[in-house]
Order: sequence, then structure tokens, then C-alpha cells
Amino acid sequence: MEKKGVLVPMVLAMAAAVFYLMVLSSKERALSGAYEMGQVLVTRVDIPERTVVKEEMVEATQIPRKFMEQDAFEVKSPSDIKLIANLVTRVRIPKGNQVTQSSLIPMSPEAGLSVKIPPGYRGAVLGIDPELKALVKPGDRVDVLVTFDATMADNKKEKVTATILQNVLVIAVGMDMGVGMSAKQFGDKKGKEEKAAAFAEKAVISLALNPNEAQYLSLATKQGDTTVILRGLGDVEMHPMEMASFRKLFR
Repeated sequence: MEKKGVLVPMVLAMAAAVFYLMVLSSKERALSGAYEMGQVLVTRVDIPERTVVKEEMVEATQIPRKFMEQDAFEVKSPSDIKLIANLVTRVRIPKGNQVTQSSLIPMSPEAGLSVKIPPGYRGAVLGIDPELKALVKPGDRVDVLVTFDATMADNKKEKVTATILQNVLVIAVGMDMGVGMSAKQFGDKKGKEEKAAAFAEKAVISLALNPNEAQYLSLATKQGDTTVILRGLGDVEMHPMEMASFRKLFR
């Protein structure tokens, strides 16, 4: 009887100890999970709204997962930092804040054409033949020609063609700005453009022009018919060009 009286309290004490250890272990696991560390992207500088994000604007930092934003850009390998390159800020991101997926958008019409225009240049939209649209890509170089009625030395009017712009950068073709589009976005864009094309005689491309070139392009579109000529990759040479006419051709 004395042994039973001693054994029961010992068993109860052992059970209580096991239960306490289980609760403590569970609490430790929960606490450990809450403060498990992860790497996220944060901004090194203030990034204004509608700014193209560059790698040097952000850095990876370790924080407890408990404090990670739900859609933060998590860095699991050094190459992950490249995921944000050429995306555009939807809103201002202050210095030190986490970079979230919802705060960025692809370089697309939603971001606006201005994010693709080089400093000191202007963005100009020019109509082209629909057949050419599928062959021109953002980043290509083109020449722009204009055909118009000129008054010759004998006071007779004659159609002539002049090359007014050379080695012009294409920054967009229709709504395709060249980077940052997912397959779904590309499909949506293509569907919208096909619907729009059904009601338009011409497709459009966007060109990066200096202010002087922009004036001549505007004048050319009012004076005659413009034609876009595609250059080969790497061809950036400029050449003096005389106006072409049938009189010169058959002289």
C-alpha cells in the first residue's frame, strides 16, 4: 500500500513533466517559426512613382519571416535580384521599404511610353503598313522617308522621295514595349491590338527622336506620305542622301 501511495504521485509528476515539455516544445517551434529569417528586397533610395527600377536601387536584407510583406520579393539566390530589373513602380517606394510585387508593374502601356524614352529625346508615334508591324521589334533602328509633290525648276510638279530621318530607335511597336510582359499579358495585348486593327488602316510604332527630328517628322506627315525602312541589326551608319525622282531615274 505504501508503494502504491508513492508510485501514483510519481507517475502523475512524470506525466505533468512530459505534458509541460510537450507544451514548451510546441511554443519553441511556434516561436522559432515566427522568427525564422528570410531575405527580401528593400530599397536603397526613395524610388518615385512610374520609375524604371534598376538593380542598384535595391538590396537584399534578412528579416524575420513574421515581418515579411505577403507579396514581398524574396531572394533565395543572388540571381533573384534580377527579377525586378526593368519593372516600373506603381507607387512611390520610400527608402528602406520592402519591394512588393503589387508595387511594381511590367514595362507596358499601363506604365506609359515615357518610361522608355531616353533622356533628351521625345516619343513620337508614326503609322506604318500592317504587314511591317510583325517584322519590326522594339530596339530596332529605322529610316523615315517622305514622298511629296515638289515644284521643279521648270515649274512642273513631280513626286519625289527624301530620307528625312536616319538611324532612329524604335521604342515600341503597337503596345509592345519590348520587355517585362508575361505570356498572359502578351496574349491580352495581342487580342486588343487585333480588335483595334480591324478598324484601322495602319499600325503604329513609337520612335525616340531628338527635338529637331520631331519637328521634321511632324512636317513630313503633313506634307506627304511617310514610309518606314527597317535597318539591319548593328547598322547605325549615317549617309548623305539626295532626293529620288523618276526624272533622275530615267535621265
